Amino acid sequence: MGKPKSRVCRAFVPGPLEQYAPGFRDWLLARGYTPLTTVPQLQLMAHVSRWLEREGLTPAGLTGQQADRFLAARRTAGKPRHPAGMRPLLDYLGGLEVIPPEPPAPPQDAASVLVSEFAEYLCTERGLAPMTVGAYSSRAARFLARYAPDGDPAVIAPGDVTAAVLADTAGLSAGAGQHLACALRAFLRYCHVRGLVAADVSAAALAVTGRRTTMLPRGLEPGTVEALLAACDRSEPDGRRDYAVIVLLARLGLRAGEAARLRLDDIRWRAGEIGIRGKGGQYDVLPLPADVGAAIAGWLRDGRPAVSFREVFTTVTAPTRPLTREAAANIVRRACGRAGMPVFGAHRLRHSAACAMIGAKVPMASIAQAMRHRSHGVTAIYARAGIDRLRPLARPWPGTLAQPEGEAP
Repeated sequence: MGKPKSRVCRAFVPGPLEQYAPGFRDWLLARGYTPLTTVPQLQLMAHVSRWLEREGLTPAGLTGQQADRFLAARRTAGKPRHPAGMRPLLDYLGGLEVIPPEPPAPPQDAASVLVSEFAEYLCTERGLAPMTVGAYSSRAARFLARYAPDGDPAVIAPGDVTAAVLADTAGLSAGAGQHLACALRAFLRYCHVRGLVAADVSAAALAVTGRRTTMLPRGLEPGTVEALLAACDRSEPDGRRDYAVIVLLARLGLRAGEAARLRLDDIRWRAGEIGIRGKGGQYDVLPLPADVGAAIAGWLRDGRPAVSFREVFTTVTAPTRPLTREAAANIVRRACGRAGMPVFGAHRLRHSAACAMIGAKVPMASIAQAMRHRSHGVTAIYARAGIDRLRPLARPWPGTLAQPEGEAP
């Protein structure tokens, strides 16, 4: 029978916003909405327009405060709506300068300014990834709020640093504690370089140690990747996209953020190469396997919406936008659920790719190059030998020695 189709493809907008309705519909269509999905947005525009008319307001009166009043009135009438639903309409009217711009944010206090400058330093000078910059900045902000709320790091003593590490790492894993201490040391060193503190107290952020639960490989069992791929319905656009993302992660060992940052210009079809935008602004060119290229081509040809931006992977529902790192990672988690297996993260596919290379007897130096690691020590964390490969190296357990025939034991 197929999916039911609504006959509603238009919505009448009376009142003060009537003149803006045709332009709003075209604006929505340009952002990936279909004629059918523009209808709820235009219906909301009609409700807002009638409300403005009842309140005696002009379109210019639809400020953020008045939008909150409209939503409150809808909740009172038993028709609640999430505030984010108003964003397309407000963005459109704001772009036309029909409604005044949002008032400027209040000035930041000294602590917020310091954290913002620290984030800028991490991004421009250290070249850290945005996710790492956000994590370091949030940890620095929590530390300042507790030990230097006025934003003056000169009052921070070594004892404060040690106490912060002990307090914040309680209950965390060793890895999480190490990341926290590393972020705190980076912030304190930045303060010292800036001359905001008399002495470098970063050494007081003691290293967090712990024992790993296992040194066995973190790769996936045979057939797991095939099950994930089989759970992607390639008759639908989102299934073709998910299939291409999982193939890319599993075959090339990419991070989720690297798959999300992939651009059309990074794929050199004739040369059979693909450029990867990695951590710290690193850009590497890898061979493009045939199955990876076929999966990406299937998505580009039969799934990707016609949009102006150059990112390869996008959302399939309006408003169309590039995938984020979190969205790429969620593709793997959702595929686990569809395949009926325990949920794991996208990074397990990277571990699995390294373990597969170990199983194929690829030299460690070549694995490090394929994984784009600057240190072979990091590669060793990913490319570990399994029990089957370690068993022949183990010596037999000592036992009772065989006695010559005819002799007493």
